[in-house]
Amino acid sequence: MNPGSGRLESLDVLRGFDLFCLTILCPLLWAFYDTGHYSWLQPVMQQFSHVQWAGFALWDLVMPLFMFMAGVSVPFAFGKYLKAGEGYGKIYKRIFRRVIVLWILGMVCQGNLFALDINVLKLFSNTLQAIAVGYLISAVIYLHCRPKGQIFVSVGLLGIYWALLTFVSVDGYGGGDYTAQGNLAEWVDRVVLGRWRDGACLDESGKVIFLQWYDYTWILSSLNFGATVMTGVFAGEILRSRLDSSAKWRWLFGIGTAMVAIGWLWGLQMPVIKRIWTSSMVLVSSGYCFWLMGLFYYLIDYKGYRKGWTWLKVIGMNSILAYVLSAEVGVISFSCIGHSVFWGMRQYIGSDFYHLLILTINIGLVYSLLYVLYRHKIFLKA
Repeated sequence: MNPGSGRLESLDVLRGFDLFCLTILCPLLWAFYDTGHYSWLQPVMQQFSHVQWAGFALWDLVMPLFMFMAGVSVPFAFGKYLKAGEGYGKIYKRIFRRVIVLWILGMVCQGNLFALDINVLKLFSNTLQAIAVGYLISAVIYLHCRPKGQIFVSVGLLGIYWALLTFVSVDGYGGGDYTAQGNLAEWVDRVVLGRWRDGACLDESGKVIFLQWYDYTWILSSLNFGATVMTGVFAGEILRSRLDSSAKWRWLFGIGTAMVAIGWLWGLQMPVIKRIWTSSMVLVSSGYCFWLMGLFYYLIDYKGYRKGWTWLKVIGMNSILAYVLSAEVGVISFSCIGHSVFWGMRQYIGSDFYHLLILTINIGLVYSLLYVLYRHKIFLKA
């Protein structure tokens, strides 16, 4: 921890790394790749694309890592509240406020809230909303269970989700069917969300049509959103403990290795599928998160290599704002500035390179805004 601020500096930097990949590295890589479809970049681009169904790529780690880090901060934040003598009532006000803010921001990022059209409104379809649900579940578990109980409940969440998808069969869904259109989580989302589900629309007769291209699930998967955030809580407990600094990063690497091994082994029966957030995927992704948390803790908080990380802390300490302003989400775009200044360049460099130029300018402006806020210690808190 940074002795001057009391913050876990490695967490800020890791959060910045995650958002850097999402908001800067991946968009620029794809824009550059599109300028010439360079064959030598194909293996890299495969890692910066989501796996279509079963399996796991580097890009599939971005969302679980975001959720994992939300969990890491729970013991530090709640420990501070409890030490200050705050009662459960006041703490739950904080929890529900954060959940509501994240949920609304998720609907904004989803793109249809400001349309003010109830027909295009989607209720549950965004990373921020998944974090909100996972955070709520983990907060309740953390506040009301002792450490052993927390582990028991978290394992229970993974087991319940596995058992439901493996043994429950309804209307031809489930019963161990892990295909995109046959798993039980898909059926639950269709029944609960109906027309309010992303990828759903109404035909002329008013019948709900579920489009085949959309295969993400949210309602039943929320059990494992909670389990994912809880793995971050366990990492946070290790980092907050009185263990020797050397023991902390060793525990992180050791636990991460065990989770990855168990997750891939479990994947032989329940495939590792991010889109429906299978239990095996939780273990695999959380294991990788433990590795990353261990690596950043080892470099920054254990070895003391604290110089040169500011460029990531600028993003990490304003992660929600960085996410909302990212080109990936596009709630607010500064590309009009680039178009206004460099429109005449299009005819000389071509459309693909022009897009790369505008994207670079947009990213630069967003980062400049985040840097100014960082310098003035202004951070958007959910």
